[in-house]
Amino acid sequence: MGKVITGATMSLDGFIAGPEESGFDLLFQWHGNGDVEIPLAGADLPPLRISAASAELIRHEWEGIGALVVGRYLYDLTSAWGGRHPLDVPTVVLTHNRPADRPEDDENFVFVTDGIEAAVAKAKELAGDRNVVVNGGQMARQCLEAGLLDEVGVELVPVVLGGGKTLFGELAGAPVQFDGPVTVVQGSGVTHLRYRVRK
Repeated sequence: MGKVITGATMSLDGFIAGPEESGFDLLFQWHGNGDVEIPLAGADLPPLRISAASAELIRHEWEGIGALVVGRYLYDLTSAWGGRHPLDVPTVVLTHNRPADRPEDDENFVFVTDGIEAAVAKAKELAGDRNVVVNGGQMARQCLEAGLLDEVGVELVPVVLGGGKTLFGELAGAPVQFDGPVTVVQGSGVTHLRYRVRK
């Protein structure tokens, strides 16, 4: 049985995006500062170029992903990633209303309108025995509050953003404790940390 995981690249002061969706160029410098190339789905997307240590971890984790859960905001912000998520797996979009240009679900996107539990259940069905990855922010917060989350990954980068969006936002029921880190990998310009949700 696969796990339900969330994670994000995070600044030293705890933000996954700066004020008004800024700071991504600083947060994701590690995606281009290494010697190992990792291709992404989509012809117009440049490959990641990361350190060997990061690549070993990322490749292993990506092989274990069977489906994603994202919110409608990210789906719209990325223009549906041009039709297929860069990780090349089915993506469940949690939304109040499905997009007018997507009257039917397909092998790329499935739309769920009845809450995070239903979205995760659908993603688990699609993933089979592989893992479900839930996007950070609102999706991660809702998943943690519902007791659905098993692991959290943080890609910690040496930058301070001074404000912005956190991984879990305004979490109800805080504080929440985690076990670990169960994994620590030092890459180039990033430290990869993995924690288990204490249940």
